[in-house]
Amino acid sequence: MQNDSGNTVSVWMATAEEIPSDGALGADAKADICIVGAGIAGITTAYLLAREGVSVLVLDDGAIGGSMTGRTTAHLVNALDDRFYDLESYHGEKGARLAAGSHTAAIDKVEAIVKEEAIDCEFERVDGYLFTPPDESKEQLDRELKATHRAGLETELVKRAPVESFDTGQALRFPNQAQFHPLKYLAGLAASIRKRGGRIHTGTHAAKIEGGAEARIETESGHVVTARAVVVATNTPVNDLVAIHTKQAPYITYVIGARIPRGSVARALYWDTPDPYHYVRLESINTDNSNEGYDVLIVGGEDHKTGQADDFEERYQRLEAWTRERFPMVEAVEYRWSGQVLEPIDGLAFIGRNPLDADNVYIATGDSGNGMTHGTIAGILLTDLIQGRGNKWETLYDPSRKTLKAIKEFAKENLNVAAQFVDYVTPGEVDSTDEIAPGEGAIIRHGLSKVAAYRDEAGALHERSAVCTHLGCIVDWNTKEKTWDCPCHGSRFDATGKVVMGPANSDLAVVDGEADN
Repeated sequence: MQNDSGNTVSVWMATAEEIPSDGALGADAKADICIVGAGIAGITTAYLLAREGVSVLVLDDGAIGGSMTGRTTAHLVNALDDRFYDLESYHGEKGARLAAGSHTAAIDKVEAIVKEEAIDCEFERVDGYLFTPPDESKEQLDRELKATHRAGLETELVKRAPVESFDTGQALRFPNQAQFHPLKYLAGLAASIRKRGGRIHTGTHAAKIEGGAEARIETESGHVVTARAVVVATNTPVNDLVAIHTKQAPYITYVIGARIPRGSVARALYWDTPDPYHYVRLESINTDNSNEGYDVLIVGGEDHKTGQADDFEERYQRLEAWTRERFPMVEAVEYRWSGQVLEPIDGLAFIGRNPLDADNVYIATGDSGNGMTHGTIAGILLTDLIQGRGNKWETLYDPSRKTLKAIKEFAKENLNVAAQFVDYVTPGEVDSTDEIAPGEGAIIRHGLSKVAAYRDEAGALHERSAVCTHLGCIVDWNTKEKTWDCPCHGSRFDATGKVVMGPANSDLAVVDGEADN
């Protein structure tokens, strides 16, 4: 599977084939709806619209699922990343009930699609367990139990999660959650879209996106797509300068996949409550000899703000140490990868009409650690809005909403962004490019300017401006993914400065107008 978003490879990328598409857009095109982004939100929206006879055209600069959908841990849950008692404080008891109901509906929708389209994606219903270590207060579980009941979920408090290798302490059981292989699922959706006449053009960068009487999407190659509406489903909107980006914050999360004997850990989803927190699930790997199959224990955590840490190796080591201490049956860590999570200030995604934009421009962003269900909710909700139907979730997920009770979180995240501009006056990380080893990058100062310098494995030096093309923060080198990461709003660029993730929508500038050395 093609990897568009970093240097590491997830278990999904390693166990899925490239998803067929219609290749790069080779001419001007027209469709009822144009969708920018071929991840879970974009492909689900395209699929549901295509089922209703709407002509859809999807654009993505990379492969289908090649960005953050391929880097998820693929929990399908109504046990949300934010506690329900927090969601109540932001959105009220009614809002919390709608949130629970929408994520439950999303799991059911995935299951129905899998059955209807006969998609072989390892979909499986499992229970989920939120546990608090024995030496920590149980108050959080007690509060969450009551809040989930008010939200309409049938949770129960149990003495421990069904793990024999360590004492989890008391746990809150969330019945009827699910898991699947996200890229195999997208492959099934993509095949169905194309069978219904929809087009999916990969290797095609949407350079300019405009709404109006007719939506117009200009591609980097010069071809233009026109449509009656456009959906921007690019993890974080690439068509916005400020509006949404002040209301959510980008975080990098880390994942390991460890080989364990098949059946040695009960099949379920697991989450703990400390800070840093951890999330766990299983993936079964079949070999040519079915008797030799094994499980991969997928464990994530150790999050930090994008572009604001340089201890990547230590975070993987801490994740592995936590895992080995609690799951001594681990034989070897076979996968290590990271992904980016967008955390909205009030815990829920932004899905609907784009603020301060034409009425026919829609967005889906703010996964908040629940990207698979939020992405499916986006498909359901956006299809209803585009088709002129009412939807009871519309106000809850409205991107224009103002959550006054989240003002402290808003201030904290935006003060953090403002603090990053001090990087303009700090020294470079190295004094000379001679100090940069092959395969590595570093920020170097050239007079008043900062330069992102990368030396490739062949020894050639690539220099680009270190100024993010979104709002001008200084990017930071990610030694594991081999990307330049913006510490303000999460834009990411590959080692040579090509944009791979928004909100930036153009490459890092060439230094002094010159090409690479």
